[in-house]
Amino acid sequence: MFGEYFLKKVFGRTKSLKDAHTHYCGGCGHGIAHRILCEVIDELNIREKTIGIAPVGCAVLGYDYWNFDVCEAAHGRTPAVATGIKRARPDSIVFSYQGDGDLAAIGTAEIVHAANRGENITVIFVNNTVYGMTGGQMAPTTLVNQTTLTTPQGRSYEEYGAPLKICELLSQLSGVAYAIRVSLHAPTEIIKAKKAIQKAFQTQIDKQGFSIVEIVSQCPTYWGLDPIRSIDYVKDVLLPYFSLGVYKDKTK
Repeated sequence: MFGEYFLKKVFGRTKSLKDAHTHYCGGCGHGIAHRILCEVIDELNIREKTIGIAPVGCAVLGYDYWNFDVCEAAHGRTPAVATGIKRARPDSIVFSYQGDGDLAAIGTAEIVHAANRGENITVIFVNNTVYGMTGGQMAPTTLVNQTTLTTPQGRSYEEYGAPLKICELLSQLSGVAYAIRVSLHAPTEIIKAKKAIQKAFQTQIDKQGFSIVEIVSQCPTYWGLDPIRSIDYVKDVLLPYFSLGVYKDKTK
């Protein structure tokens, strides 16, 4: 009787997210990013016309989790595939979901030129400063002195230069309508990240051009930290370099 009168369901799995076991490591940010992405798609009522482009990287199995159309792309070619689909089907809502290897290493040319052309697509860029799928090697966003599988003594500035700042780089291009960097290290930041994704999709719906949401995310496995300490690592180490905030907004 008490259940009938006093229990109320206040949260459930969004329709755009499949009921599936995750392959992501414990404490990884991809699961959170998937959830808020799918919540936005449902809340905007665009699931039936959304097409996601999955990368080569940790999110290569995105189609196992997303309950809408998904196309796989060759490594680094995710923005090119998104561009082709959006041009062929302009009424569709097309987004790419990419990591720092797919977007900022092998796919650097693809993302720069898609952004410069002002392609009306949305890019979700998950930056955890390390290659996850292939075993923890240095990424273009790996911090100076950060240890990885291929930089056991720490990344050297003299040898590799400085980590790429993607939002700062792309925001200089005239075709970019919206560029923002967010994080997943705290509940308040997750709420902000969701709002940023919603605005990025709305930018596409309003046909205003290219939008990117960079998400600074934790990778406990290849940072060699437990999930709690990886959250502190984001807050104390990554964010002083990868500053959060809006880098460009032409939609106002």
